[in-house]
Amino acid sequence: MRDLANSINAQFRGQLGRFRLDAAFTVPATGITGLFGPSGCGKSTVLRCIAGLQQLPGSRFSIAGDTWQDESLFRKAHQRPIGYVFQEASLFQHLSVKGNLLYGAPGQPAGQSASQSIGFDEVLELLGLVPLLDRSPRHLSGGERQRVAIGRALLSQPKLLLMDEPLSALDRLTKDDILPFLERLHERLSLPVIYVSHDITEIERLADHLVLMRAGAVIASGPLTKLQSDPTLPLAASRDAAVNFDAIVQRYDSDYGLVTLQLEGAELLVPAPPVAAGERRRVRIAAGDVSLARQLPQQSTILNALPTKIVSATPLNSSEMVVVLALGSGGDGARLLARVTRRSWDQLQLATGQQVIAQVKGVALAPGRGQTVRSVSRIPPT
Repeated sequence: MRDLANSINAQFRGQLGRFRLDAAFTVPATGITGLFGPSGCGKSTVLRCIAGLQQLPGSRFSIAGDTWQDESLFRKAHQRPIGYVFQEASLFQHLSVKGNLLYGAPGQPAGQSASQSIGFDEVLELLGLVPLLDRSPRHLSGGERQRVAIGRALLSQPKLLLMDEPLSALDRLTKDDILPFLERLHERLSLPVIYVSHDITEIERLADHLVLMRAGAVIASGPLTKLQSDPTLPLAASRDAAVNFDAIVQRYDSDYGLVTLQLEGAELLVPAPPVAAGERRRVRIAAGDVSLARQLPQQSTILNALPTKIVSATPLNSSEMVVVLALGSGGDGARLLARVTRRSWDQLQLATGQQVIAQVKGVALAPGRGQTVRSVSRIPPT
């Protein structure tokens, strides 16, 4: 049973007009939890319930052992220590960036030491806001406005940060500009975040845990990688199916511009700029970039040919299958996906339990997330 003192526990059930919400999940009270599903599935409604903006009788919510609502208790929105970041920044136009950041900042909350507080200077540094302090919101780009909104939410000293499609109003280039700031927050602060998006690429890059929703209900929750590699869930069946790993840099080959990454059960060679040993990097391996061989290729331009074990194979349609592989010669490492044709499966006489070579044709390497982690949240790490 999950340690409730270190968990976020949510149970929201009720009728909202013609929409019925029946969402229950338990996730760690640390890191980023992605709330993912198609538009209209109830993601934003769950966030409103967590924030106390929507009350459904009989629902429950607690974080790190602190109950915010149950059958006999309901804390109103202003009584819940949350930071809320919406799709639109909604900054005060009559205040400067500095004024917006400081608006509503309570100082040091009762019972919280200075070392636990999220400081003003720290927020400026994490979000790159120093050059913007004296500007009016009217003179900010969309990405800059959203960074200010995130900073304002952090300076309210929340126990939980809620982010509702924070990048959906931004174009792709602006999203790419702001994502490194969100990764930096993730790495430097232990503040738990629930991040809503219908864009799986955002979830893959940021989240540690995932809650999948469909038609008002939670269909699965758990570690991101585990849900990505579950063939019974819609993620594995999608055309863009992939698995993400948090890997450690082992060494860098400056002659060939290659970094060696260690993950559970394998080492990966990936072209990359110079990087220091010991750094953590998130890598993404798409199912379509993995092919299978019965024997180790003798001559190939593919850098990564990894011993794996076939865990399962599930037909996708009349011509393709999704194969779940466990890394390592014993099949006890991390899992990844391969999309193969049924013809290839039959011709190679592949079967569950076999040892095969996974040839990884491409690996997407996210920008560095750094190594320094400083706990500033009241919630203890799991």
